[in-house]
Amino acid sequence: MGAVLFSFTGNRTQQYAEYYQHSLGIFKNSQQDLLQLVEQSDLTDPSHQQKIKEQIHANRLQLKAIDFWLRYFEPVAYRKLNGPLPVEWETEVFEKFEPPYKRTGAGLTLAELYLDEENPVKANMRALIRESLDSMAIFESDSVRALLNEPDHFFLANRMFLLNLAGIYTTGYECPDTSRIVPELLSMLQSVKRIYAVYNSSWSQRTLSSHYLELYDHMIKFVEQQPKHFSAFDHFRFIRDHVNPLFRLAQQYIRENDMHSANYNDYALSQEAQNIFDKNLFLSQNSKGIFSFVDDPALLAEIRQLGKLLFYDPILSGNNKRSCASCHKPDQFFTDNTRSTALQFDGVNSLERNAPTLVNSIYNHLSMHDGKHISLQGQAREVITNSIEMSGEESDIVKKVLSCKTYRDGFKKLLPFTPEEKKVSLSHIVSAITFYYSDFSQYYSPFDDAMRDNKHIAPEAVNGFNLFMSKAICATCHFVPHFNGVRPPYIGSEFEILGTPADTAYTKLSDDQGRYGVNPADETLHAFRTGTVRNTALTAPYMHNGVFTTLEQLIDFYDGGGGAGHGLIIPNQTLPTDSLKLTAQEKKDLISFIHSLSEKVIFEPQPEKLPESSIKALNARKVGGEY
Repeated sequence: MGAVLFSFTGNRTQQYAEYYQHSLGIFKNSQQDLLQLVEQSDLTDPSHQQKIKEQIHANRLQLKAIDFWLRYFEPVAYRKLNGPLPVEWETEVFEKFEPPYKRTGAGLTLAELYLDEENPVKANMRALIRESLDSMAIFESDSVRALLNEPDHFFLANRMFLLNLAGIYTTGYECPDTSRIVPELLSMLQSVKRIYAVYNSSWSQRTLSSHYLELYDHMIKFVEQQPKHFSAFDHFRFIRDHVNPLFRLAQQYIRENDMHSANYNDYALSQEAQNIFDKNLFLSQNSKGIFSFVDDPALLAEIRQLGKLLFYDPILSGNNKRSCASCHKPDQFFTDNTRSTALQFDGVNSLERNAPTLVNSIYNHLSMHDGKHISLQGQAREVITNSIEMSGEESDIVKKVLSCKTYRDGFKKLLPFTPEEKKVSLSHIVSAITFYYSDFSQYYSPFDDAMRDNKHIAPEAVNGFNLFMSKAICATCHFVPHFNGVRPPYIGSEFEILGTPADTAYTKLSDDQGRYGVNPADETLHAFRTGTVRNTALTAPYMHNGVFTTLEQLIDFYDGGGGAGHGLIIPNQTLPTDSLKLTAQEKKDLISFIHSLSEKVIFEPQPEKLPESSIKALNARKVGGEY
């Protein structure tokens, strides 16, 4: 494993904790050196700026040496060490029970970016470093250091490290100088190798296997042989041939030793997933809703059948002419390819937003374009009762549904499993619907097959994926494996301000305020939840307003720097405004990759007929609705 340049004073079981404290101290000292250098420098002098940048780069290597621990122990506090944005309002899993709040970033990435601004102010630069130093107290606290005495946390931190290798470390997500991404990666891999050595010497009964360590060495050799710039780095083979096999072994050890973390930062991760591209890697939504206690396969099948019938049944709408399938058409991947935005209830006007696909919606912590709802059931309830969508009245909906013997008998049979509600309610109805459509999120794409089972995939798609992860900067917002805004540790949903235009001529910005309507703040104006790239080739039109109808238009939008890059005034745009300078062939390769993410979903035919109602007027309703 190589020598570890550190002298231990405690017994063998204390060595690991001592090494953590020692490594933390090195980074803390380097941050103090950086702060002192800033104090002594003229931030407008190019030579002084260069010295500060060199110190920042040195500090980044020290930070990468302890990233293994820090991101696992306190990913929120980590934003003070190396935050990607000055302010974030992203909603984490635990915030489903409290309003989102403002989080300020600090540390190395923001300091380096600030240094490049016109007329940087020393006080601001000082604050970015000082906040980083102050946050170190969290990682030095007794509560965090106590985790070092539990071997389980080493393996759980290692799992998080592997996921970050696949999803963050090679993409430029938090490294402003892209020429340093691969060198930092290599340095980090070597540092983690030393952590492995210290851990194995400290916990001889629960160690990483020699096979794991051998595979890890192969990964280091692979990175050593790669080009030093991330745009030429082979992200595809790095993940498929190296990260994935290590993740499989890591998960096997966690599973066999029945490790469970009390840390909210990784509780959503599944022990059962044996591959990063396993659809069950993490849990975002409870598709069962009120039927959470039902586990019997036969009963679940009955719930699903009820949900299917209800999905196509316009009985849920105010005029008995509009169903869920009116806007989410199964033969179009549960969206509507025929319109920019769906019709309103009046059948004349159009809704403000595009109907998003329901496929893979269970892999978002928040639903709707603005992230308004924390559950699929809440989203379904609003659509059904919204006056301009389905315009149903809750008490009237339940009454009409129960007028059908099929529904009445089915839900009555299920009532013993829903002790929180003794009578059939709208909660039962929407839960059956979400359970039905969530079933279509379990399918895989050719890209998944290549990553999971080493099956052949077109070279153009591989090139497209490598571009996606590097030059095209897609992966800094669309994270592996679901290619949506949920990044490791998979407990938050990202929102971005892209500058989506109202038309393809870019005459004005879309009027939709997006996330601002849910959580008003300067940073949320015109922000929208980052959706999945999966099945994008099949779910046109694109963006919240359906403004783009082809993948070529969509890629040109990003390539040109979003709305601001196309001349619109958007002071808070989070998408870089400079052109990506993608070549025509690179755009084609990106599209090839996007097509490789088209999942092989098997859609069912719609019901032949709907349940008969005791209210005769309802028996004229049509499967799927009339519009």
